[in-house]
Amino acid sequence: MQSTETIELATRAPLPSSTSTLPYSRVEVIESDPRNESSLAPVDGGFGAWSFLAGAFIVETIVWGYPVAYGTFLSAYLNDPQYSTQPHASSVLPLVGPLSSGIIYGSTIFINPFMARYPHARRTLMWIGAVFCFTSLFGASFATKVVDLVVLQGFLYAIGGSLLYAPCILYMSEWFVKRRGMANGVIFAGTALGGFLFPLVLPGLLSRFGPAKALRVLSVALMGSVLPFLPFIKGRLPESRVHGPRPRSWDRSWMKSTSFWFVITANTVQGFGYFVPVVWLPTYATALNLSPTNASLTLALLNGASVVGRLGLGVLSDTMNPSALALCSLLITAISIFVLWGVLSNTFAGLIAFGIVYGMIAGGWTSLWTGFVRPFAKDDPTLSTSMFGYLLLSRGLGNILSSPISTSLLSGYASGSWGFHTAKTGFGVGGGQFANMIIYVGTCFACAALIVGVGWGLGVNKPKARRDMVLI
Repeated sequence: MQSTETIELATRAPLPSSTSTLPYSRVEVIESDPRNESSLAPVDGGFGAWSFLAGAFIVETIVWGYPVAYGTFLSAYLNDPQYSTQPHASSVLPLVGPLSSGIIYGSTIFINPFMARYPHARRTLMWIGAVFCFTSLFGASFATKVVDLVVLQGFLYAIGGSLLYAPCILYMSEWFVKRRGMANGVIFAGTALGGFLFPLVLPGLLSRFGPAKALRVLSVALMGSVLPFLPFIKGRLPESRVHGPRPRSWDRSWMKSTSFWFVITANTVQGFGYFVPVVWLPTYATALNLSPTNASLTLALLNGASVVGRLGLGVLSDTMNPSALALCSLLITAISIFVLWGVLSNTFAGLIAFGIVYGMIAGGWTSLWTGFVRPFAKDDPTLSTSMFGYLLLSRGLGNILSSPISTSLLSGYASGSWGFHTAKTGFGVGGGQFANMIIYVGTCFACAALIVGVGWGLGVNKPKARRDMVLI
């Protein structure tokens, strides 16, 4: 006998009501039989959860691998007269990678409500996103102007990447509850793995084919790698059974919490510093007179170490205080920047040591987000995803703006400033042109550590026990 049921879900129940990202007043589920939610796939385990996690990991690896490894492309572009001789090339080209990843970060806060309102469109949009990613890279291979690279390789790729990436975060909160920190760490580790693999592969492609043909190969490889895994990225609740979500008033008390805004501020400041070495390390290595292969290896090892860091901090965030983990991460990173990069990175071995430490400690930052959000969202996946959107947006802001800031620090260097040009340290590499950049990045992490420490010490506006948020 067919029946129409209204399923009420509270935060204490492990079953998310739907794949929506904003709370709704009513989600009507049309059942074709009398089975209840117990017939759905289990959370935190089982084929559905693990296959989703594997698919999301691959998508994360591919979508984020290219912009994270853009430093390798940047080095090739700056050494190619076709691009480097164009007006403002030295300031515009470094913007391409951060613009791409920054838009992917920031767009989720706008894409999530749309996908929540039209849940049936999510998987279709993922396929469209894959086509956009392919088209952008393939089209960029024919670009002859720097501005075309910004539009295609930067902006258009980011649109496609956003459509591919957003459902991974939406669905993660459905499939994982108690192990959500671990799942978050695994997915974000995909970014680091992509950043490890791409710099190992790209130098060979660039040296053999040049930037244009390398982009064509990359675009085809992207499609071939992503498409087989898209069928596994789906919600726990079949979307064909969800009809007509209608928005309701939402408990926004967490937005008045000073402690959460301390997190947002620290997250933004950390983002202003974090992406600078990711973009400029191959260029720094070139100034150290390293070969293109070794220059790319420094970035590859940085991102490879981030895999370990993200997995480790993701698992730890399920059981340990995220503020303590954040403070330790930021302090250790700040010290490593001033000592390992600023002092010891005048040799290849010193630069490798810095990349590994930086990637392992600083690279795991995003895996702490689940721990930051948990006290506010509890087991409510819709609120958790919404708060993730704000964290992604603030990090994207730092991602985009750190590029022009670091470029201005590099181009504004005056020989003899700070007296680093004659120092036999990392500060003195390239005649001291990177000294201001190193100081800037280290200061960002030190300031972020201070913000986390003050917020944790004050303990202001700690989240109160929330009432059961019921979706009816």
